[in-house]
Amino acid sequence: MTEAESDYTTTEKEILAVVYAFEKFRSYLIMNKSIVYTDHSALKYLFAKKDSKESIDILKACHYGPTGGHHSTNYTAKKVFDLGFYWPTIYRDAQDLVKNYDVCQRQGKISQRDEMPQNSIQVCEIFDIWGIDFMDPFSSSRGNKYILLAVDYLSKWVEAKALPTNDARVVCKFLKNLFARFGTPRAIISDRETHFLGENRASWSYKLDDAPWAFRTAYKTPIGCTPYKLVYEKVCHLLIELEHKAYWALKYANFYLQTTGDHRKVQLNELNELCDQAYVNSLIYKEKTKRLHDSKIIDRVFNIGDRVLLFNSRLKIFSGKLKSRWFGPFTISHVFPYGTVELSQPDGPNFKVNGHRLKHYFREDVPKMVVPNLQTFPKDH
Repeated sequence: MTEAESDYTTTEKEILAVVYAFEKFRSYLIMNKSIVYTDHSALKYLFAKKDSKESIDILKACHYGPTGGHHSTNYTAKKVFDLGFYWPTIYRDAQDLVKNYDVCQRQGKISQRDEMPQNSIQVCEIFDIWGIDFMDPFSSSRGNKYILLAVDYLSKWVEAKALPTNDARVVCKFLKNLFARFGTPRAIISDRETHFLGENRASWSYKLDDAPWAFRTAYKTPIGCTPYKLVYEKVCHLLIELEHKAYWALKYANFYLQTTGDHRKVQLNELNELCDQAYVNSLIYKEKTKRLHDSKIIDRVFNIGDRVLLFNSRLKIFSGKLKSRWFGPFTISHVFPYGTVELSQPDGPNFKVNGHRLKHYFREDVPKMVVPNLQTFPKDH
């Protein structure tokens, strides 16, 4: 032994003896499994000891310390390597640390891969189910800042209203007008996630009354025709067309009453056939879009009792980075079909949200350091 090695403790000398033995019998040990047997309790402890506290401290400093940067698992492990540290489970430990760190879990946004599987809403009758949502906010135009939009799920018929506010009062007034014109629907669905884009936002409310007609008279792939034709069983006569053809249509209806009546009966029969065909086209289209959508998402499973964070898509902050959009954690109290999840909170009532706004929350559980029984250690002389 060297002069420095002679100052080693008894435990370190025993480990040094193992190193010498490996070096001496190296040619016999290469490519062979070797087992070291010892009856020294301290040596057993050193072989079995996991430096959990030290490794966790190093990982924490490299991940969220002053020079950490909250990087991913690979970058955190690489920073540990750059500092000259290594242990066999470094990648697994780094992954657990990043996964369970509270601040990192509250960062980021929702991507398409986080969405829930699509569930088609198949409607048999026109105006049975409406989708309704606010599009907001816009620059003030004639005192209006919001657009309340409603779309029939089968015919794709659209109704839009410019409003100064987006409270429950204006919604009720809009729905009363909608029900008076089209009847009371079976259901109203709102996702609260659409946005409006336009080239000239300063005058959007002036053009809103005309804008839905561009949608109503446009061909829709899901139904195989225009919403106007499906609802009224005829092509919409635009202003330029009426300017030239209105006189001839009026003359034909007044002078050929029998022919006009027979033609109307044929139109009613064709309307029923058109509705049936639109139903089939809509079913095929929704099955196709569901397959395409579900192939791009992450398969996530939520169970009762899981702790989750909730993404607040309505939060408006100036930078988008300095404040977290994730709130919670909440506890899942019930999981419904088609992606709906009920959350419970300690200081409030339960509420339901769509699963695509949730992500699992993991507690940061630092492993306890194992303290050996010091009475079994031999004393160094």
